[in-house]
Amino acid sequence: MKKIIVFGASGDTGTYFVKYFLDHYTENNFELIAVGTRKTDKFEKIGVTYYEVDITKKEEFEKLPKDVYAVVNLAGAMPARMEGYDPQKYIDVNITGNLNVLEYCRINGADRILFAQSFGDIKDHGETDIVLKADMPRKFSFSTDHTIYVLTKNFMVDMMENYHEMYGLKNFVFRLPTIYLWASEDQYFVDGIKRKIGYRILIDRAISGEPLEVWGDSSRVKDMVYVKDFCQMLYKALFVKREKGHYNVGTGVGTSLLDQIKGIAEVFCSKDKKSEIIMKPEMPNAPQYIMDITPAKDELGYVPQYNYIEMLQDMKRNMEYEKYD
Repeated sequence: MKKIIVFGASGDTGTYFVKYFLDHYTENNFELIAVGTRKTDKFEKIGVTYYEVDITKKEEFEKLPKDVYAVVNLAGAMPARMEGYDPQKYIDVNITGNLNVLEYCRINGADRILFAQSFGDIKDHGETDIVLKADMPRKFSFSTDHTIYVLTKNFMVDMMENYHEMYGLKNFVFRLPTIYLWASEDQYFVDGIKRKIGYRILIDRAISGEPLEVWGDSSRVKDMVYVKDFCQMLYKALFVKREKGHYNVGTGVGTSLLDQIKGIAEVFCSKDKKSEIIMKPEMPNAPQYIMDITPAKDELGYVPQYNYIEMLQDMKRNMEYEKYD
């Protein structure tokens, strides 16, 4: 039985995808294998084989199966998980490590590879053209601590094209904005400093009935995509009869900042204690963008399953299950 290898499976998004695959795959042609850098027994509990692998070390790939159908590559160094600023980690993981992943695909005759790219390569278009299209030219700042990160992700996309042209490895790239999900970890790094995730702060305040502030222009919209819709995209790309694809991950719908805050209040406030919503137009604006998902709809048959409120409701169910568990 050929294997589907999921690199980065021990991360939050990777774990969601493993569970999504198990919930939706009903045949027995392929076996899913989880690969990550963390020690964990969570995959053993759901009957999935797990390997702990450092992708920057080529010799560690010897642990992995050789009968490979596809690779889902969600591994990578990213600013949200980096304390301080060490650009060498981006080079080591996102270039050297990903080259090792490509070599693993080539040596073992994998049919295809799926890769999660940052939307940082085009997000600066959002201030002048709010709808971000999959084929937009790259536009990003060369003067921030995210620059090397974006460059390394772009380089992996280019390496994938090289392996497609030279070796026929099918490649599918997914450009990710913020992916919303519920996880036990509610902190990440901003400018190298650990902070609580913004939307988790708002959820905690709503649960406590504390005031919720709306900063800047409340009409600015953002594409609020749920992790399970991203998983749907990945799942469909595993079996689509195509040579390649480059897709924006999103819903194609913009939700205004005011509606975002109102939605959190609606879903997470108790009936007895509703949060007051306070407008703060003098504060900085939030980013704005809508992801054009036309290629994913046309080529993969992708149809988003969660609108903004449904996403929050599912996150709340996961939160309550986590507490019960």
